[in-house]
Amino acid sequence: METKHKHTTRLSAIVDLLIVLAVLVAVKQTLLPFTRLYAGPASTFSAMIVATGLLYHRGYTWRDLGFRWPESWIRTAGLTLLTLVAFFVTLAVFQTIADRLFTDVGASGRFDHIEGNLSAYLVIMLLVWTHGSFFEELLFRAFKITKISQFLGNGARVELAAVIISAIFFGYRHYYYQGFHGALVTGGIGLTFGLLYVWFGKRNILPIILAHGAINSLAQTLRFLGINS
Repeated sequence: METKHKHTTRLSAIVDLLIVLAVLVAVKQTLLPFTRLYAGPASTFSAMIVATGLLYHRGYTWRDLGFRWPESWIRTAGLTLLTLVAFFVTLAVFQTIADRLFTDVGASGRFDHIEGNLSAYLVIMLLVWTHGSFFEELLFRAFKITKISQFLGNGARVELAAVIISAIFFGYRHYYYQGFHGALVTGGIGLTFGLLYVWFGKRNILPIILAHGAINSLAQTLRFLGINS
């Protein structure tokens, strides 16, 4: 009976994962010919709805994956700072590697309209604190790592494999406007965030979400001010 239950859990995990991946890819690829700015956010918003429904169907909520009210805001602030430090170290390392291998195309003009445009900046900031922080961390870290780990059988090595697979997909998600250079850098960042999720995010993913949002906010604010980020 226990073996059958484990098989059922592994099967449901891969089914849920493939459904969410299909939504992410299908929605984004469908919208890309029409909008490069909103294709990504639309796909994560759609995937969040589907993932939430699948979790509920399995008897879980996002709280079970680490999205919960912190027991200590001081600890949360400390872990957020740690995440920021880890991000900048990772950025420096993978930026150096990517510079040696590929041409840096930046954001390929995707956010050029933000410079000096207050209304566009405010819209982007709304996306930063939904799609670019909460949705991405819950989907690419919490949901994917959890589902891949359940499918592969759990354990330290399995979790590491899950983090790597999730990071590769996270890099791929940024290829369409950042090229191979950006895909490698964002993949490296996804790797670091994934490791942090396994370390402390399963108990509270909020520090990673806050750090991700702060990083994206800084980048978009610099663009708005006309300062190269």
